[in-house]
Amino acid sequence: MHSPSRLRPALAALLWLCLAAGLMPGFATPAQAQLNLRIGPGGAFQPMPIAIADFSGDPSLGPTLSGIVTNNLKRSGYFTPVEKGRFPESPNFDAAPNFSAWKDIGVQGLVTGRVTRDGTGKLKAEFRLWDVLSGQQMVGQQYAGDGANARRMGHLISDAVYTKITGIGGFFDTRVAFVDESGSKEHRRKRLAIMDQDGANVRYLTSGEASVVAPRYSPSTQDITYMAQVTGQQPRVQVINLSTGARQLIPTNAEMSTSPRFSPDGRRLVMSDQDGGNASIYVMELASKAQTRITNANAIDTSPSFSPDGREIVFESDRGGQQQVYVMGADGSNPRRLTFGDGSASQPAWSPRGDYIAFTRQRKGSFAICVMKPDGTGERVLTEGFHNEGPTWAPNGQYLIFFRDPGGQAGGKLYMVDITGKVEQPVPTPSYASDPTWSPLIDPQR
Repeated sequence: MHSPSRLRPALAALLWLCLAAGLMPGFATPAQAQLNLRIGPGGAFQPMPIAIADFSGDPSLGPTLSGIVTNNLKRSGYFTPVEKGRFPESPNFDAAPNFSAWKDIGVQGLVTGRVTRDGTGKLKAEFRLWDVLSGQQMVGQQYAGDGANARRMGHLISDAVYTKITGIGGFFDTRVAFVDESGSKEHRRKRLAIMDQDGANVRYLTSGEASVVAPRYSPSTQDITYMAQVTGQQPRVQVINLSTGARQLIPTNAEMSTSPRFSPDGRRLVMSDQDGGNASIYVMELASKAQTRITNANAIDTSPSFSPDGREIVFESDRGGQQQVYVMGADGSNPRRLTFGDGSASQPAWSPRGDYIAFTRQRKGSFAICVMKPDGTGERVLTEGFHNEGPTWAPNGQYLIFFRDPGGQAGGKLYMVDITGKVEQPVPTPSYASDPTWSPLIDPQR
């Protein structure tokens, strides 16, 4: 751990950044925060210099695991991995590193590791995180699994390092489902796909015979709900279980159901059912398929999203004459408008931490990904451009993925942005992509 004398400047810088960005103090508490941010002109911060040594042991796996950790920490935006050509030594995993030598090249954190394989093919990955400034080990852990889990071990190690230094929950051991798009815009094939959060291990869950839109992960189960449409037919809501592959068609009495979302416990769906020129929000119990109508305005109410405690639902509605974001009780009580100002607001998504609601704001020919507090105050633009849509939260509530369409005959691409708006990274996909949805952390027993 950092000594108190060294920790105070880093904490002051972190809290200054939080205040400048309009963040709640809960971003990282003083007892947890260790991220060494240096504030520059305009509130810019410098990521923490960190070195990730090649893992010793199995020469075919060591560089792979260290490369995954390096890539993850770099993409988070909060770390700058030091190039291996500058390393002053090849550290021995079983011995303390030469802290003075690492300090001389500006390194503050050092990760060392070892990966071995036994006679049955089982893997064991170990790592240590060293605080170079204090000369102490901050954390050391090990993970075991079969050969197919090598990449996942890298993600687990990344989460452990990230959490120990920042005090924020991890997000690397997750997946992202999205709509994979191929072909011309006039004849576009839209398949449901899933991948690791860094773009690896892509697999397709639908064939493309039906166009898929608006997938959403369950916050607590291995289920994804989405809308599928066969040409000439109305879209239908479906649910797929990723563990078993089982699929179910969700029956409704409406002309068309859209925007399905899970409740926090995964036992209910909230969706918008169209009837004539209006659309109302319904809640369905997945076990019984019983539906309860919770809005009944002369308007189009859609894109509902539960609060993480399940007590409220945020949604978009044109009941005031233009699409804006509203919130109400989970039973439909006490609806109230949250967004005002220029342009429209749509696609709200409640943070898993409960501290922010993300949404898309359209104004003056541009689309911005914004966040605001649950009472509608503190609205901030995270990123803005020609066409940004579909924000979805990481399980730690620190990052969002959205898709950006540059227009023309191209298609959308996925991007990740943090809640300060100062970190933005592309998320690689095989082709054009839209409608991302972020999984919860994968069960460590799986």
